[in-house]
Amino acid sequence: MPPARFNIPLRAWRHWCVLRSVQSLRGRQCGGARPRCSSAQLNGGDMRSMEEILRRTVVPLPTYETRDKSPPPPDSSSLEFMYFYRKLDKEGKHTLLDKLAREYGVDHRGVSELAVKLLDTQLRDSATVLQAEDRLRYSLTPRYRHLLGHISRVEGGVKFLVDLRADLLGLTSSKITDSPYMRELNSTLKSLLSEWFSVGLLRLERITWQSPCELLQKISQYEAVHPVRNWTDIKRRVGPYRRCYAFTHASMPGEPLVVLHVALTQDISDNIQCIVREFETLDAIEEVQKINTAIFYSISSTQAGLQGVELGNYLIKRVVRELQSEFPHMAQFSSLSPIPGFTSWLQGFLGQYRKEGRAAELLTEQEWKEVEELTGAASGAAALETLRSLLGSGEWLRSERLVRVLEPVLKRLCAWYLYGEKRRGYALNPVANFHLQNGAVLWRLNWLADTSPRGIANSCGLMVNYRYFLQETSTNSATYLHNKVITASEQVLSLVSQFQKNSKL
Repeated sequence: MPPARFNIPLRAWRHWCVLRSVQSLRGRQCGGARPRCSSAQLNGGDMRSMEEILRRTVVPLPTYETRDKSPPPPDSSSLEFMYFYRKLDKEGKHTLLDKLAREYGVDHRGVSELAVKLLDTQLRDSATVLQAEDRLRYSLTPRYRHLLGHISRVEGGVKFLVDLRADLLGLTSSKITDSPYMRELNSTLKSLLSEWFSVGLLRLERITWQSPCELLQKISQYEAVHPVRNWTDIKRRVGPYRRCYAFTHASMPGEPLVVLHVALTQDISDNIQCIVREFETLDAIEEVQKINTAIFYSISSTQAGLQGVELGNYLIKRVVRELQSEFPHMAQFSSLSPIPGFTSWLQGFLGQYRKEGRAAELLTEQEWKEVEELTGAASGAAALETLRSLLGSGEWLRSERLVRVLEPVLKRLCAWYLYGEKRRGYALNPVANFHLQNGAVLWRLNWLADTSPRGIANSCGLMVNYRYFLQETSTNSATYLHNKVITASEQVLSLVSQFQKNSKL
């Protein structure tokens, strides 16, 4: 017998409901006591269990007339779905999500009938037309949208949906599925998450050494740009002359969503090592007169399921306001950004020129002469292949003369990569695209700015400043988004011009 509902707390009632649902399925669910059930096990009675779960938890869409009067399903339905889903392995989740997307989406026949009715009402009064449009709009709601909405209201439900979308993105990006139904499920979930994580519902939190240990640990684990080495390292990054901010959400307490690290300096930094490996000011007292610039040197999104939900742009804007409030005299705002993908692009680019017999166009005659002299390579394609090998291995750094020779070469190539290489008209490099969308200026390339193994492997040690001129960000953003024009400094444009001249572009 169930416990009397009015004698126990709501949480205990939910727990009992979930236990009842689980017990009713225990004899049929995948693999008995196994922690995960694979798709190979989802056959016969097991597949019927999956279908039963979906039938019970995905309620029919209320009729148009009763859409505001139908009571919500019990929380136990959402909890049952969450429990079942978490028990599945990757293939089992794929099977469940595919059935959910395919069989519990939009009623296409009903939509077609309402579309015909809407056409028939076009000559009638406005009220009739508007109601027909509203009916059609309502009919386009997938059945599973209500399940997603109900899950978001139970404890841990929002985090569950964020993780579920991460699973969806993993399935689509790995080409495991290319189903239009799965793409529509992903689109619906992204739309809901964009509403739930709108900037007005986010909380800006400054992370300090006094923040909870669990939060500091997560900040360390989530740091994707410049990995945190130890506790002293994280203490430095939240200490004097540094700031760390994160957006959090009430539905995911203690979970940073996007994290921004800032260095407070006198001028715009051109080297990351002086920021992440300088410990001289670990216990210093900040001197306000020495702080004139904010350097955004790392921004990391922590939740894969929130991909495409705009958070980083708003975080930078909020942090700028916070810093202006704390340091009214602060005049300069800039990033010091990595250039992921440059080295791999460069290898392909050099290979293409070698294949086309255009090696001579990449470097000046004097540059090729010095490269051949320093490497001992024959001229032409052989020298280019030697250069490719040296850049791929990082061995070029062992020769000071070769480093000097390659500086103008790599800066020209990198300037073109950031400014000229496009995807659908926008910057190919994802970090560049992010800052340019925010209205920053492609301002300065910095030579040997990141000499860590990762920096050399990703971008030949180059880094770039995207500078935020606050009075111009809106104009720059609109120019980039609408006209696909990149706002760049004279330094960058000069390098691009040199590249085009040499390469005859």
